[in-house]
Amino acid sequence: MILLFSKRYGKISAGTGISEKGRGKSSLALRPFTYGRYELFKSKDSYNINGAEVIKSYYKIGEDVDKYMNGAYVLEFTEKALAEEVASPAIFRLLTEFFDILENREKGIGTLVLAYQVKLFRYLGVMPELERCVVCGEQKDAAAFSVNEGGMVCSDCVQNIQNKDNDSLIYDDRFGIVSILRYFTVNPLKSIENIALKEDAGKLLQRLVREYAAHYLDISELKSEKLV
Repeated sequence: MILLFSKRYGKISAGTGISEKGRGKSSLALRPFTYGRYELFKSKDSYNINGAEVIKSYYKIGEDVDKYMNGAYVLEFTEKALAEEVASPAIFRLLTEFFDILENREKGIGTLVLAYQVKLFRYLGVMPELERCVVCGEQKDAAAFSVNEGGMVCSDCVQNIQNKDNDSLIYDDRFGIVSILRYFTVNPLKSIENIALKEDAGKLLQRLVREYAAHYLDISELKSEKLV
């Protein structure tokens, strides 16, 4: 069985008698990190791949361990976020753009992954509130980010929710994390290709994004998560 993400049909599983270890054009299109064109036959409740050809192979990703691990993580994360057979053309375009940039990126790969995940939240309808305090609704400066509340919290409200809920998923706005999240939201991935977060800020945001994904998308304990 091969798992495909199609612009037209969304995420689908398809059987095939074609071996990805072969040397034909169909075999090459079944290898990881490949954007291809696939000839599908649909029976009553299943798909079968009768033929395939490569449109673009992101082979450089497989030649670099860091790129490969991060690419595998993004694929697994995206697969968990997608419903079966639901067309998601915007996410499809975002994913191909991510791999276009990842293939040639030399540093700051973790920053690119975080930007991709934040943009994915928007397409999945779970984007956090980053312009107003999620508690009082006022447009004030951010003092923290609350996973449970779903966005930024102002200085007047943060102490109240900490005392009320003993919330361990409140992140102090160190390193300007709310501003970074805003930047990821409004700018295309292309504008992030030369930006790399400092290690402390990157690790804090990585933890926040993973907690947010677990809370709102039930995405956690991914097999590839420990490798990035």
